[in-house]
Amino acid sequence: MSSNAELHTLKQRTDNYAYVLRCRETGLCAVIDASEPDSVLELLARIDGRLSLILNTHHHPDHTAANPELVARTGAPVLAAPWSGHAGSGPDITLKDGDPIILGRLRGTVLATPGHTLSDLCFWFEADRLLFTGDTLFSMGCGRLFEGTARQMWASLTRLRALPADTLVLCGHDYTLGNIAFARSLDPHNAALLEWEATVRARKAVGALPPHPTLGLEARANPFLRADDPDIQKSLDMPGADPSDVFAEIRRRKDHFTA
Repeated sequence: MSSNAELHTLKQRTDNYAYVLRCRETGLCAVIDASEPDSVLELLARIDGRLSLILNTHHHPDHTAANPELVARTGAPVLAAPWSGHAGSGPDITLKDGDPIILGRLRGTVLATPGHTLSDLCFWFEADRLLFTGDTLFSMGCGRLFEGTARQMWASLTRLRALPADTLVLCGHDYTLGNIAFARSLDPHNAALLEWEATVRARKAVGALPPHPTLGLEARANPFLRADDPDIQKSLDMPGADPSDVFAEIRRRKDHFTA
């Protein structure tokens, strides 16, 4: 992360994450996927931040519920892909793949990542090595396929996997320990996975939020990013299968998994 980027993580609802990204030079802030406005507004006051962008990775209410209050209190516009009418009035500015995000001196890029929904987006701040993934990619997991197909989701995940390994994954929910339990059911001796579990449990034991994983760690330990890995294919009795089909089987098993 560059010296000009300041990142704040907010736990909201039961397991949601919202993020505030601040440009230190200008004080301008973006909030990503907020569901509860009060903690966002309190943070902005504490860090002397001025909200200039409200970003949503997708239209589900647990990622957009804070929008009306934040707009009313700050006048900041909502930026997102077009979403269906049941989700409210929709974004003020619609985004598509490749669009720039300008936040003071910080520069990001919109990545279209269909799968969880057909219009899911991720926000990639290359110079700062920050990737806001919403419900496309979680720590050791990925989102359910509510609208898209397994082939679409696998393509989206491999697109993210190709980004630099030192990129921080900033996901929409803390499902980490449940995801780790499932990952261990497929790959019980993965050293990176076991080490990550110990790190997460140690942080939670003292009441702290889990750390954000890197894409490099996810590539080594997250089974949803490893559908083309012969070891994962072997564990599923699918050696040599199309990775999209392997991914579909991993997703099916996770949907029915109980620790």
